[in-house]
Formats: sequence, C-alpha cells, structure tokens
Amino acid sequence: MKQTFRSGLVRTPGGLSLRFQPRAIVVTAACLLVAFGVAVLVIGSGDFQLSPGQVIQTLLGNGHPADSFIVNEVRLPRAVTGLAVGAALGMAGAIFQSLSRNPLGSPDLLGFTQGAATGVLAAIVLFGAGSLLAAGGAIAGGVVTGLVILLLAGRHGAHGQRLILVGIGVAAILTGVNGYLITKAEITEAARAVLWLTGSLDGRDWADATPVLIALAVLIPLVMIGCGRQLRMLEMGDDAAHGLGVRIERVRLVLLATAVLLAAFAAAAAGPVNFVALTAPQLARRLTRTPGPNLLPAACLGAAMLVAADFAGQRLFPGHQLPVGVVTGLLGGGYLVWLLATERKTGRI
Repeated sequence: MKQTFRSGLVRTPGGLSLRFQPRAIVVTAACLLVAFGVAVLVIGSGDFQLSPGQVIQTLLGNGHPADSFIVNEVRLPRAVTGLAVGAALGMAGAIFQSLSRNPLGSPDLLGFTQGAATGVLAAIVLFGAGSLLAAGGAIAGGVVTGLVILLLAGRHGAHGQRLILVGIGVAAILTGVNGYLITKAEITEAARAVLWLTGSLDGRDWADATPVLIALAVLIPLVMIGCGRQLRMLEMGDDAAHGLGVRIERVRLVLLATAVLLAAFAAAAAGPVNFVALTAPQLARRLTRTPGPNLLPAACLGAAMLVAADFAGQRLFPGHQLPVGVVTGLLGGGYLVWLLATERKTGRI
C-alpha cells in the first residue's frame, strides 16, 4: 500500500489519514525497551542469580530445567505483574490529568486508591477474605468510590478543580475509615492488611497478573481507538470540543470509567502503589514534548518505572527487600513537592 509521509501525517489511497509524532514514537519505543530490559534484570535477581543472557535463553525455551522453573514459575509472574500494573497506572493517570487539566489529577490523590484499599480492608476485616476475594474487594471499592466522587462532583463538575477538590475530600474520609478498619482487625488480619496497603509485588503469581492483563487488553484499545481523538479535543475545553462534534458527557463518562477500572485492577494486583500514576504522564509529556494526553508513552513509562522501583527495592539494601510501594513513595513524594513548588511559581495553585 502506497503511503505518503510528510510532517507527521500518513495518507493512504483510501482517503484515511493518520497523524503521528516521531519523537513520541521514539520515546514510547525507548520506554518499552527500558521496561523489558529492567524486567529481565528483575527476573535474574535473587538468591539464585541468572545473567540477562540466561534469562532470555530460558524465556525462549532454551534454558536449563532448573532455570526454567525459577524464571517461568517463580519470577516471571512477578515481573509481568509489575509491567502490567505500571502500564495501567500510567494510563489511568494520563486520563485523569487530561480530563481534569491538572497535573495533580491522579488516582492517588483523588481517592480512588484509598477506595480500593477500603474495599480490601472490608473484605479482610469483615469477611476474612482470601487473596481472590480481597482483589475483588479492591475493584469494587475503586468503582464505588468513583461513582461517589462523580455524584458529588455533579454532571458538570467531573473535570477541572472541582473534581480534584472532591476527590481529595473523599480520599481524606476514606483514609480515616481505613485506619478504623485496621484497629478493628485481629492481629493476623491487620498484618495482612498492612502488607497489602504498603504496595508490593512479592509472591505475585499468574492469578494476580491475569486480571490486570485482561483489563489492559480490553481498555487500552477502547481508549486509544475509541476516545483518543476526543480526549485531545476535551483538553481544549468543552465549548471547543462540542463545536468539533464531541459528545462531551458520554466521552467523559467512558474515559472516567476506564481510568477508574485501570486503577482498581492495578490496586487489586499489587496494592495501592502510589505516585506512578502521578509522575508517569508528566514525565512522558516532558520527554515527548508533545501536547495532549500522551496515553501510550505514559503507559510504557509507568511500566518501566514500576519494574525499576521493584529492582531498586530488591537491590538497595542487601538482605532486605523493600516493597515496591515504599520505593515509589519515597521517590514520588519528592516529585510531588517539586511539582507543587513549580505550580505555585507559575500561579496555577
């Protein structure tokens, strides 16, 4: 098929045109390479050390039987879970920040992560749930929190500062509820709950990775193909988007539901890993130097950030593994302080 390339625009003989940004494509590919490269290092780390070459050979089916068990059965599910959770958080953060038109728009700050935590705590403390039901509680808690925030923000407040303020208020309430639930738990249940609330990839298997992988397979095409163009138009404001033929309320509802589900499935798989959804979209935008939501670069960068944080947590203190949520919290907290200072200087807050 003959195609014409000029100024980032592809035209086909059938009249279809597709605009692309070369720098964004390069950044996305680079983030993917980094993500998979760090994942290989994560798989090779541990008491049974493997070189990157051995890991790749084993993944291709040419490894020693002992290596195959360690790689495919023990460590690969953890690495895949980290990649999937990071991608889900990166895309969810990009959608929230684009809709709210605010760099602070993130499931960490808007209450969705706390809602997922409430669902898990309720399942563990009130019903003694196992891992599967606890994951279902995380999804249910995130979805219910999203509905509550949308109802409180109102039909015309599901974007901008009102969404941010309502989300922060709901997050504060849910933080208190979560603290109360922990105090009512038995010591063993409280220990399980606190471990989950830290955010960790330790002990993750295919049962943890599969739901978030399915969510990504369904929701990413929905956003990229079905709503990507409309999301870019919404960033210009409701009036401009309406003038361009965007069904504003319907598109916004679909995008919010998608972002809430991505955040909820990520929390169900790895717990409330903070700040990845906040930082990945902003860093992606700075790397691509491209306006718009940068959904795919944010997802790839989120995946790279999470597996890098997991690798750092395993290697920073020999003999002691830090949960991935601790590492992202330490780095993300510093980024949040810098972001608030920057926004204040520009007069946005």
